[in-house]
Amino acid sequence: MKKGFLITFEGGEGCGKSSQIKLFVKYLKENNFDYILSREPGGSSFGEEIRNILLHSKEDISALTEFFLFCASRCDHVEKIIQPALSEGKIVVIDRFYDSSFAYQGYGGGLKVDMLKEINSKATGGLTPDLTFLFDLSYEEGFNRKSKDDKLKDLDRIEQKEKAYHEKVRKGYLELAQKEPERFHIIDASKTIEEINKEIIKIFLKKYKNNY
Repeated sequence: MKKGFLITFEGGEGCGKSSQIKLFVKYLKENNFDYILSREPGGSSFGEEIRNILLHSKEDISALTEFFLFCASRCDHVEKIIQPALSEGKIVVIDRFYDSSFAYQGYGGGLKVDMLKEINSKATGGLTPDLTFLFDLSYEEGFNRKSKDDKLKDLDRIEQKEKAYHEKVRKGYLELAQKEPERFHIIDASKTIEEINKEIIKIFLKKYKNNY
């Protein structure tokens, strides 16, 4: 039975998600919260091996194959890392979770989201985040940020997909958020780093205190 608190960070490319995760876990550490930080794909040793395939393989991988690889990684991640930490009452912070699969392989890749949800439920044992931050930013602004940071030369296999694909992903994320307004909190990723950090902490504290 889950006792801890599961927080996921989601969003498209260049949205600033990774930077905000670093600031958030810094806040957790400084305020003596018992937490772990993980990521998807990956998290567990086996999951990290799958991550390398998903992000760096030169093979042409279909959306369905991608999804099953994500699910294999996720199942191992939940069993070995997430659930044990939650059972100990820890706050678990994850850089992407199953909503990424629904947005990328579902809306972006053209797979039926209802089918993905059913299969994903088996992989996660029905585990659902307590709080999800969705960083919303246009495709143009996201990749403009990457170009300024000189990251375009290091794009992984999924990041390299065409603009239309990423726009479908963004639309998918927003539709997912509309369907679960209690869990999702949409963050305007065009705001300053400081503004977003304060917003995240405020939302977290309100949600966490309401649950504990």
